[in-house]
Amino acid sequence: MAELFHLSNGVRVFVDPMDGLESAALGVWVRAGAIDETPEESGVAHLLEHMAFKGTKTRTARRIAEEIENVGGYLNASTGYSRTGYYARVLRNDVGMALTLLADILTDPLLDETELAKEREVVIQEIGEAADAPEDAVMELIQTLCFQNHALGRPILGTVETVQSHTRTRLGGFMTKHYAPEDIIIAASGAVSAEDILRQSENLFGARAPVRRNSRTQRPQYIGGAEHDAREIEQTHIALAFPGAAVRDADFFATRIYSECLGGGMSSRIFQAVRDEREIAYSVYSFADSYNQTGVLGVYVGADAK
Repeated sequence: MAELFHLSNGVRVFVDPMDGLESAALGVWVRAGAIDETPEESGVAHLLEHMAFKGTKTRTARRIAEEIENVGGYLNASTGYSRTGYYARVLRNDVGMALTLLADILTDPLLDETELAKEREVVIQEIGEAADAPEDAVMELIQTLCFQNHALGRPILGTVETVQSHTRTRLGGFMTKHYAPEDIIIAASGAVSAEDILRQSENLFGARAPVRRNSRTQRPQYIGGAEHDAREIEQTHIALAFPGAAVRDADFFATRIYSECLGGGMSSRIFQAVRDEREIAYSVYSFADSYNQTGVLGVYVGADAK
């Protein structure tokens, strides 16, 4: 049965042991993302996530990769608007090692200047790759139109200009400010012991001093608008969006169900109408993105330009 615990400094630990399994999934989620960035910091949360894997005071980047892969494990991370997650999948006997590794990259990253210079270029390539993908580009554009003049309207990756400006000091400052114990959740499920996870979490994360929780005071305002980006490509990519439900709204679940019925799969209404019946598009779906104070409901379609 799943249980929720609290460490002495406020870090939350959620453990869900599952009988009969020989593997486990575990991760550390931090209430820090693109929504917490100033315009100058755009992309810093994502770059910091990259740098976590580029070495700590006790492990090189190569050792981090080898330590998890030598036991057949998986280690990755992702950055969103509201959170950053670091997670692993390993066999039963390697859970302790994986949690130790996650703690090391989160609490003791080296943020080496040489590695940072390399990783800035990697992220710039990632930005270019997203810009070259029409579907990604139109979804980023619709997000910008929905939340103009707010962090939710800026790309998670940042821009080439902001990424080039990020320094070790800026990354470290963002981490100090936003990676607070009360904003951290450790979660483990599968072949895990609640007692072992709790004890190890206290040893690895319990020493982090409690700090004042980061307050997200600027309420996002849905604005909307229309814009097009003309390109010499074969298809036209269109996205439409409307105000949606925030995560704590009473109609949050109703909105999610509505989105699934509208365009969540091959049996959904717009898939049947647009692809199966009229055969005017290959890719069509709906989306419902929810944040703490607002949300977006919309549809996307990629069709022949005619």
